[in-house]
Order: sequence, then C-alpha cells, then structure tokens
Amino acid sequence: MTTGPSDGASHITAGALRLIEARSENPITVDVASYIHALYENCPFLEAARTRGMTVWTIYEISPGAHQLAVEADLFHAGVQAAEWIRLLARRQRGVPACDNIVMLDQALDADHCGLMTWPHWALKNLYGPVGVMFGKFTKGTQESDRFGRSIPPAPFSFLPVRTAVRSMDPRFLKDTPDLAAALAAAKDDGRDVFEHIPCAWKAVREWASSLPVPRKQ
Repeated sequence: MTTGPSDGASHITAGALRLIEARSENPITVDVASYIHALYENCPFLEAARTRGMTVWTIYEISPGAHQLAVEADLFHAGVQAAEWIRLLARRQRGVPACDNIVMLDQALDADHCGLMTWPHWALKNLYGPVGVMFGKFTKGTQESDRFGRSIPPAPFSFLPVRTAVRSMDPRFLKDTPDLAAALAAAKDDGRDVFEHIPCAWKAVREWASSLPVPRKQ
C-alpha cells in the first residue's frame, strides 16, 4: 500500500517493502557514521548537507516472498515521497542542500538488489531531474569509482540517495544520458506535478521509462 505522489510526509506502511525507520539523521538499524565519513572525499555535497543536519536515512526491508515488480513499485513510490520532501525543503530553505537516503534491507539475503533498483532509479531520475532532484544508486558490496577515477568505498547496504541537484556539477555524472544532463543543468522547480502527463501507477511508469533513450556508454 502506498500513498499518492504529492504526499511528501507519508511513507509506505505495508506491502513489498516495510518501513523500519523514517528519516533519521542517525538511524539505529544500520551503521552509517563510518561509511559517511569515508564518502566525504568522493562526495563534497554530502558533508555540507550533513553539517546542516539535512542528511537523513529512511530504512525499508523487503517483505519475505515479495514479487520483484511489487518491490520495484514500492521502491519507486518511496523515491517519489523522498523527492517531494526534497522539493518542499528546497522551497522553504531557498535551495539549502538536503538528502534522503532510501535504504533497502533484505533478511533473506538472496534478492538481486541491483536488478530491483534499476528501473525505479531510471524512472525517478528522468522524472525529477528537470525539477532539480538528483538520484543515485548504490548496491551493497559493489566496488565503483568516481568521476576522477578514485575508488568509492563499497556500500554496506543497498540504497538510493535522493538529493538537491547541484546544477553546476551533477550533469557531469550523466554523460551517458546527454538529454537528461542538459535538463538537469537547466533545471528549475516551478512547482509542476511531474505526473501531469504520466499515470503514477508503477506499471505505466515502467512502460514510460522503457521508452526513454537508452544510455550511451562512453
């Protein structure tokens, strides 16, 4: 069960994902302190947001036996709720950076987290990039490098960071999607409903997302 896209304060309460902790700066379910400090070199935005108390963690757990499409749907709506919260803060705080990290835990430890996050992440960043909200994607244990070739510490859990876009820098992370990079560089949040021309039901959103230009690898 999910709420509508405009309700930035609400969260998934049942279904494929179960809410464990809601928007906590210092969650007790997962240890984020050492991981965050290790990321400062790779993400200067993170330190600035955390110093201002604007970095939070929302923790979900995959329900046993949940179907892949149901998990995708709930993760997508969790991302929508986070994005709308970020937009609200940006309007109230006049662009002060904020970040809501959506953590996805799995007691069974056998789910394909990368596969589960791929479509929600793709749809969300295309929906919200033009209004200045940036989405990332980190899979537990995956070794990655930043744009300077420096190693990024492997994530101790899978999560989607949802944050205020830095228009002067973030388009560089989207070199494989030049149209999205251009939209993000020119992003302006005019208060629009990003679902004005797209039904918010996940089946329809996934179909729309699959019609978008495929990222071109450099």
